[in-house]
Amino acid sequence: MQIEENKSLKEYNTFGIECSAKYFVAVTSVIELQQILSEKKFENRFIIGGGSNMLLTKDIDALVIHLNLKGKKIISETDSVVTLQAMAGENWHEFVQYCINNNFGGLENLSLIPGNVGTAPIQNIGAYGVELKDTFISCEALEIATGKKRTFTKEECNFGYRNSIFKNEEKGNYIITSVTFQLTKKAHKLNTGYGAIKEKLAEKNIQKPTIAAISEAVIEIRQSKLPDPKKLGNSGSFFKNPVISSEKFQQFKIANPKAPYYEISATEYKIPAGWLIEQAGFKGKRFNDAGVHKNQALVLVNFGNATGDEIWQLALKIQQAVKDQFDIYIEPEVNIF
Repeated sequence: MQIEENKSLKEYNTFGIECSAKYFVAVTSVIELQQILSEKKFENRFIIGGGSNMLLTKDIDALVIHLNLKGKKIISETDSVVTLQAMAGENWHEFVQYCINNNFGGLENLSLIPGNVGTAPIQNIGAYGVELKDTFISCEALEIATGKKRTFTKEECNFGYRNSIFKNEEKGNYIITSVTFQLTKKAHKLNTGYGAIKEKLAEKNIQKPTIAAISEAVIEIRQSKLPDPKKLGNSGSFFKNPVISSEKFQQFKIANPKAPYYEISATEYKIPAGWLIEQAGFKGKRFNDAGVHKNQALVLVNFGNATGDEIWQLALKIQQAVKDQFDIYIEPEVNIF
């Protein structure tokens, strides 16, 4: 392990924000991680995985620990299911493709989501009718204060919509080192109910889709809407889709009869945040080097030299405009630092 000083973090965050870490170290094993956590001279620590779900608005006056833990292994399997563990530093999309190539089903709808395996449970990442929690068994983590290992079960993670215990009660207390999934080997439970997937499969004339076909459809849909972070800095969806009460929904629907929505339950409805932002007039708008993507209003982008604060000020402007127009608050999905 080599500790560096005043390290640029531009290549470690998908927004491509130029800022620096006072100290920086990359760890490639759990033992190395425990060793660096035991160093008493670094009281402040900041963890970076794939850097896909963060907006850095200032230099980090701490020891930045880059999690580069790699590896996958089968814990157990039967004829119908496999229990598979992946280390936190594995690229999420590459892990999904590994599963598909081995005919392990359950993650195909989550193809092409940016980031690493270790950060996936924090957000309970989800897309096209599927969430991480649907296949999640447990995750292993180190307590930052003590370096002790702990296993969190699915129940203990307290998963919600883009939410978990790691964003609430245990925020900043643990570093996830690996995640264990249970996936199907046959009789896959395919989730093709989402409109965009239905349309894409029909377009390809696929009547009996495989998990690979669903993954390919999702990839094509995402690529048509979302920019590649390597070409245009972004963090995927910046805002969560707001969930409103049925009473508020009835008022919203009267005022906006053509608005898309999803019924979650008899008492809750989800409104697409991208639609709200587009109606507020921000889709495709650019403010210096900070902007809103032309194909998907949910995605804020860095056209090259935007600061994190410039992107955050744009996000606040969008929040206020949506609140003024629809009386709906849209919450950031991205973590702001």
